[in-house]
Amino acid sequence: MGKTVKAASSPRCPVDAVMGLRERKKLEAWRTIRATALRLISERGYDAVSVEDIAKEAGVSRTTFFSYFPSKEAVAFELDPQELQQWRQLLAADADDRPLWDALTDLFVDITKLMPEWLPVQKRLLQDCPWLTQSARGTCDSFAPDLKAWIVRRLPDGDDLRATLLLNTAMAAFITAVEAWDPDDSFDALVDTVRDCLRWAGAGLAQPVS
Repeated sequence: MGKTVKAASSPRCPVDAVMGLRERKKLEAWRTIRATALRLISERGYDAVSVEDIAKEAGVSRTTFFSYFPSKEAVAFELDPQELQQWRQLLAADADDRPLWDALTDLFVDITKLMPEWLPVQKRLLQDCPWLTQSARGTCDSFAPDLKAWIVRRLPDGDDLRATLLLNTAMAAFITAVEAWDPDDSFDALVDTVRDCLRWAGAGLAQPVS
């Protein structure tokens, strides 16, 4: 059933340097459980893997599993806590001198680049189990509050309705790109598709983009 998932690579930003030992151990346990779950699901199929299977293979108890993840669906789609922190760092570090939509496009491209290990696995999972789409959408929604606040700050009048429209348009473009992407293609192809969909949306769908 598709390709097996590899363990997560080293973090891309120095968040670990400011984490205490307890926090690092919790993050490592979280990653071990998720990597184990995605590997088993890739090998056997979603329905053939139970929470008990994941916990046993990861070397933790069922109770420990549920202390990190509320469900089997969550283990497949929740963001790595460090990925979410990296996303917030991208928002905080972004300069304000670019046009709003250009900066928004770059943000979606950057968040895509944070997840080269997991997005292909999750996309294959959705192809096999389309009823999990709502769980995947929930992951996208977790970005929305921070992103909307960022948009509001950049709008001259801080208009909430316009910020909501911009956010929903960008999210729709991103989701369209992910849905159109074949996970057997390169990850760079997804990054390019995300960028193209955001550019087309920003230019106006009735206007061709060179």
